[in-house]
Amino acid sequence: MKLIIHGGFFSESSTNHETKVAKQNALERIVKDSYSFLKTHSALETVVYAVSLLEDDELFNAGIGSQIQSDGKIRMSAAIMDGETQKMSGVINIEEVKNPVQVAQMLMQYEDRVLGGNGAINFARQHGFESFSTEIPQRRAEYEAKLKALGTGTVGCVALDQNGKIATATSTGGKGFEIPGRISDSATVAGNYANAFCGVSLTGVGEDIVSNATAAKIVTRVTDGFTLQEAFAKTFNELKPYDGFAGAIAIDKEGNVFHQDSHPSMVFASFDGDNFEVFD
Repeated sequence: MKLIIHGGFFSESSTNHETKVAKQNALERIVKDSYSFLKTHSALETVVYAVSLLEDDELFNAGIGSQIQSDGKIRMSAAIMDGETQKMSGVINIEEVKNPVQVAQMLMQYEDRVLGGNGAINFARQHGFESFSTEIPQRRAEYEAKLKALGTGTVGCVALDQNGKIATATSTGGKGFEIPGRISDSATVAGNYANAFCGVSLTGVGEDIVSNATAAKIVTRVTDGFTLQEAFAKTFNELKPYDGFAGAIAIDKEGNVFHQDSHPSMVFASFDGDNFEVFD
């Protein structure tokens, strides 16, 4: 059993040492809690559990603490993917839901598995997800002061369970101050993808990640025989011509765990019951 999570990027220019330590501590707590959950649950159930914990922590830009768009509203996106069935479900630009990843999970059982905007909101309300404001004072202050955030905040999880099954989940609160209706990578196969061979979750600038089809490329290359490291190297090299901003976490069917970013520094943590690693 293996587990790795990410919480977007950490920028020394916009955050301080106290925030860095707080994120390290939060990621350690969440990855170890989620690993305990993984012991008695599937990979798919676990990635939803882990990302829900990340959405509930205002240190990260997903769920509570999501960025505010240019019209003053918060719109979030999330997706999950089951590596065994290769089914993906997600929500795009959903509003006033505490845990978008749980709405994505609910959609997995439906034929129409990716919903956006009002359709996603209506589906959530019809299935018991109450209206919940994810805005925190810090985000409102940033918005009112028109302080543009770096735009690289997303959370995600990749899990390999005791039966060798892989799943991924990714959730984002957007980049902040974007045009309403803008689509992020998080609920697409560019930012969240898994099959029986590998699972990948991305964070970074959504447009760069979509342009490179990053998650899908990495998984496809591992499926075709690349090692995880080789697949990352080739795919991240393809970001270089346009200075693409991305970070990724992954686990393959052999239990190899890997992470890489194109710009410092993605915040992440991994745990397998014995070995723990967190971003430095």
